[in-house]
Amino acid sequence: MTIESTNRRDEDQRVHVEHSPDTTGIFDALHPPSDERISDCVHCGFCLPTCPTYALWGEEMDSPRGRIYLMKLGKEGAVPLDDTYVQHFDACLGCMACVTACPSGVRYDELIEAVRPQLERNYRRSLADRMFRGMIFQLFPYPTRLRAAALGGALYQRAGGRNLLERSGLRKRLPARLRAVEELMPPARLRGLTQRLPAFIPAEGTARRRRVAMLEGCVQRVFFRDVNEATARVLAREGCDVIVPRAQRCCGALSEHAGREPEALVRARRLIDGFERADVDAIVVNVAGCGSTMKEYGRLLRDDPRYAERAAAFSAKVRDISELLADLEPVAPRHPIEARVAYHDACHLGHGQGIRLQPRAVLRTIPGLEVTDIPEADICCGSAGIYNMVNPDAGAELGRRKIANVMSVAPDAVATGNPGCLLQIQRYLPGPVPLFHPIQLVDASIRGIDPIRAREPREPGRF
Repeated sequence: MTIESTNRRDEDQRVHVEHSPDTTGIFDALHPPSDERISDCVHCGFCLPTCPTYALWGEEMDSPRGRIYLMKLGKEGAVPLDDTYVQHFDACLGCMACVTACPSGVRYDELIEAVRPQLERNYRRSLADRMFRGMIFQLFPYPTRLRAAALGGALYQRAGGRNLLERSGLRKRLPARLRAVEELMPPARLRGLTQRLPAFIPAEGTARRRRVAMLEGCVQRVFFRDVNEATARVLAREGCDVIVPRAQRCCGALSEHAGREPEALVRARRLIDGFERADVDAIVVNVAGCGSTMKEYGRLLRDDPRYAERAAAFSAKVRDISELLADLEPVAPRHPIEARVAYHDACHLGHGQGIRLQPRAVLRTIPGLEVTDIPEADICCGSAGIYNMVNPDAGAELGRRKIANVMSVAPDAVATGNPGCLLQIQRYLPGPVPLFHPIQLVDASIRGIDPIRAREPREPGRF
């Protein structure tokens, strides 16, 4: 079944739901935000200091408790589903810092994940917005298309395209969203662009301790292949047989976070199908956003009688790479890396999955490495999936704010466990400071390499 045919099926379902007598205010009857979850919020305000958009604008309706109040009004039919209403939810990064901060245990994550599909089903965006979002979702979930884009990006970078645009004055005339895409363009490396990890990487040097399957990702597979290679090497050195299912495709995280639920469900089913045959102890992910969604497959597919139990079993096996390594006593010797590394908590790792101690613990197995936190650690860097492209001004402001906090601790390098964060941070980080996924530092330590001292100063757009 194609995504397009599934979209048609879900469109038929949407039309039926919209005309159901059970519709609730401006929402339809297909999993609207629940009254129970809405009423959990006592409007205490503990979420306000951690909310990125409230920090930027100080606007109540752009805070978690304000958006929850808007949900309540929407269910009561007291407000229209118009541009103003949708804009407040579009402005939300979905970082879930409020979930961490809330003393009452309000599940804002469940609420916003219920609202976004409602908006996508029942609100018609402008033509320009639909086209831009359509472009994103016709590109990023498809590694083959991303490779073609990477080839174009390499030619653009080698020809000095950015300098040409700047000198000609055309860059300033580009729409803000297109400028953001251009500035976020990852480093283009033609060597090995079409290569993938082997289907099987055996454990090295010790009796097998785990049998794991590894997600390659979409953007990760194409633009961060070195992170995947480092992940596979470390797992093998730590006694894990690594299976890389060849049939794996997009996990649906970008679609789910943007409210494009039909796409997300199709991709979740496909990924489950591709991994079930591997018969593994754990499914390892090195992308925070992907891991967060994959751990929610049981909830996403709860209405599907064919997949509900399988999805729950799949989610129970998903582990972030730092989570898995923290559970294993290290057996591969580490060599020193004498450096001060600022660790940035990716939102979908720290807030979404509650994984904060493990990445730091894994990094601290490296002799000589000083791992330091940064001020305002709970405030999102502004990446948030596609946020920095569809909301470029807010994304840019948050990116600059994050870099000011990073540089305040005078790091030799920066580490974070999500490619979106890496791209967002590299956009504003001064050239001499290198960026790493934590697993790259662990891999370098095991191999006896100092990746920080060995590097040339990073040029703009390079890690």
